[in-house]
Amino acid sequence: MKELLPTLETWRREGEGIGRAVVVRTFGSAPRPEGAVLLRADDGRIAGSVSGGCVEGAAAEEIERARRDGHSRVIRYGISDEEAWDVGLACGGTIDVLIEPALPAAVEAGARDRSIAVATVLPADAPPADFGPSPPGDGEPPQAPIVVAADGIVEGSLGSADADAALVGAVRDALLRGTSRTVEIEGRSVFVEAFPARPRLVVVGAVEVARSLVRFARELGYETIVIDGRASFATPERFPPDQVDRLIVGWPDEVADEIGLGPDDAVAVLTHDVKFDEPAIVEALRRNCRYVGAVGSRKTQGDRRERLRAAGVGEEELERLRGPVGLDLGGRAPAETALAIMAEVVANRYGGSGVPMRERVVGAAK
Repeated sequence: MKELLPTLETWRREGEGIGRAVVVRTFGSAPRPEGAVLLRADDGRIAGSVSGGCVEGAAAEEIERARRDGHSRVIRYGISDEEAWDVGLACGGTIDVLIEPALPAAVEAGARDRSIAVATVLPADAPPADFGPSPPGDGEPPQAPIVVAADGIVEGSLGSADADAALVGAVRDALLRGTSRTVEIEGRSVFVEAFPARPRLVVVGAVEVARSLVRFARELGYETIVIDGRASFATPERFPPDQVDRLIVGWPDEVADEIGLGPDDAVAVLTHDVKFDEPAIVEALRRNCRYVGAVGSRKTQGDRRERLRAAGVGEEELERLRGPVGLDLGGRAPAETALAIMAEVVANRYGGSGVPMRERVVGAAK
C-alpha cells in the first residue's frame, strides 16, 4: 500500500473518488500475497495489483459496482482450468479479494505512519477459510475498521474482551513478521492488515565485521545504523550510503536519544573496547532493546559481566546479554562472524530455536 501513496495523493488532488481491492486470503501458488492492493479511481484509472495481471480487470469492475451500491464483498478468484470459478488465475492459485467502496482512512494512515495494523471484519457471506469454489455474495455495508497496535487496541472493538485479546495477539504476530492475514475470531473472519515499522539493527563499532553485518541486515529489510566514536573508522568509504542508513561518529550512550533507541531495536556491540562497549551495553539493556549482543571470548564476557554488575546492572538484565555474540556456525572470517550474528538476531526476533531444521523434524516425529 505504501508504494501507492504518491498515486493516491495525485488522484485526491484531482478530486477523484477511489475504491480498492485487497487480497485477504491465498491458497496454493497465488501470484500476490495477502495485503496486495489495487486502487481504482472513478475515471477508470487503476494502480497496484492483486494478481499480477490475471484478474485486475474483473477486480476493477467489482470496485465500480461497490462504488455504486456501497457494499463491501469478498470475491474468490480460482484456478484456471475446466473447473475454474469466477476469473481464472493462470498460476493455478486461488485468492480471496476484499472489494471496498472506499479506501478506509485508517488504512491510509497506517501506510503513512506504520507500527499499527488495521483489522476489518469481513462480510458475513465472505468465502470460508476452507479451499474450494465459493460464489460471490451480495456483501454488506463496510464496518468501521479497528486500529490496533502491538500493545493494544487504539480504536474500535470486536465486542468482547476475549475477542479483542485474540485480535491483539494476532496483530502482534503480524507486525513482528510484517505480513497481513485473515484470522478467525469467535466465528468471524477478520482481515489483519499489517503496517509494521521497519526492523532496525544498531551496530556499535565500525569494524570489519560490521561491514558485512549491515549488508546482511539490509538484504533482510532492516534499517541499519553504525555508531563509532572513531572518525577514522566510521567513514562513508567504508560504509557507503547504499549499505547503511545512518553512520554516526559519537559515543553510543550519548546518541541513544538522537536515534530513539528502544525496545524494537537489535543492538550488536563489536568494538572490543571497554570504553565503547560497556556504556553501549548498559544503555541498550536499560532501554530494554529486543536483542543485545557483544563480541568477546568467554573470559572477556566473564570479566565484562563483573564490571557491569559493579556498575549496577542487575542479574535479570545480564541474562538478556548475548555474549559471545552470534550462533555457533564454526566460521571465523569477518563475513562468517557477521552471518552468525545476523542469524541470532533473526532467531531472537521470531523466537526461533537456532537448531538445525532436521533435528526439529526428527524430534517432532518421535
